[in-house]
Amino acid sequence: MHIMEGFLPIEWSVAWYVFSIPFIAYGAWRAKKIIEENPSNKALIAVAGAFIFVLSALKIPSVTGSCSHPTGTGIAVVLFGPAITAFLSAIALLYQALLLAHGGITTLGANTASMGIIGPFAGWIVYRFAKKHLSVVSATFIAAVVADWVTYVVTSIQLALAFPADAGLSGILSSAAVFMGIFAVTQIPIALIEGVVAATLMKHLLQIKPEIKGAEVFA
Repeated sequence: MHIMEGFLPIEWSVAWYVFSIPFIAYGAWRAKKIIEENPSNKALIAVAGAFIFVLSALKIPSVTGSCSHPTGTGIAVVLFGPAITAFLSAIALLYQALLLAHGGITTLGANTASMGIIGPFAGWIVYRFAKKHLSVVSATFIAAVVADWVTYVVTSIQLALAFPADAGLSGILSSAAVFMGIFAVTQIPIALIEGVVAATLMKHLLQIKPEIKGAEVFA
């Protein structure tokens, strides 16, 4: 989910930038490193980045000041891990903010935190467990769904922190529950569809690049 331009109070915009920048910087360094080790990795990174950009640009209006959409981070996090996924997500979100008026510059840190860092990290953790018992394709489906759902949970918390129903923890939790309930109407089916699309793409990648069968070999 994207929080739209100017919707967050300035203090929260700054806080989420401070949180996100170290992850983005490390991801950029990791991407540079694996490309230097094997220049052919550049094409796979481009595919993962394009997947994020295209899917996350398919927005559906949701809570005032936000929207629902696929995240597209499942492929990137399975192949490259959460750090490079954060870097690719930040690039996709920046281009969307500048070219599509989707998200925004003031909310770029918050959107990267939810869609590019925390959501993918949860998907990556689940993937590492799932791949021990399932095929790479099935594990990719689960990772993509979990990354999407956790993104919407984090976005709900971000909105609740900025706009609590009342003072104190109870007000934040109350607002978060309301936001999650509204997001769930669109995000649960969106995540399942995204999982199918990500698994289908992974199946195709395994056919044309058998060397990635172990997946996360770049992570």
